[in-house]
Amino acid sequence: MKKLALVFTSVVALSACSGMPNWGGAPVSTATVPTWKDAEANEFIPANQRAATALIASANASANGTLDKTRPLIIATLANINALEESSAFGRILAEHVSGQFSRSGYRMVEMKFRDKVFMKQNVGELLLTREIKEVAQNHSAQAVIVGTYAESDKLVFVNLKLIRPGDNIVLGTYDYAIPMDKTIKALLGRR
Repeated sequence: MKKLALVFTSVVALSACSGMPNWGGAPVSTATVPTWKDAEANEFIPANQRAATALIASANASANGTLDKTRPLIIATLANINALEESSAFGRILAEHVSGQFSRSGYRMVEMKFRDKVFMKQNVGELLLTREIKEVAQNHSAQAVIVGTYAESDKLVFVNLKLIRPGDNIVLGTYDYAIPMDKTIKALLGRR
């Protein structure tokens, strides 16, 4: 009986301590930390990869011609539709996912982070302004440029991707999709 009373007292004491501040003075968080399995099951990366695959299919089904796997492509950081000169971690990582899927599909992607002829803004990424697209694409013999925008709402982020032929600004393919606004997406958008 004494052992049971000791266990009960210990449980009560420990539960009382759970709300007390830790050594740093901040309250102990009761939020669960994602596991590796949770991270693997997250749909953000697969959604962006599916979007890239759909963009490839859209361009190859276009009356404006198919993509040539021997000629390079360039991708720009996705921009905020309400301020086209701005982006976020969301726009930068989404561009990385799309670029990666194009590469896995056999397309030659030019890595713009190692180039010096691209408009770079601190904490934004590679933003290709319309007037610069032709010059950058010509310098890298790119057959097309992947551009995109995103728009935030309370519950969703709407994404638009386009493949544009730089010589005449003809849209070769397009794809639209939405991503749920969860805590992770809010953090990537800088909206903690």
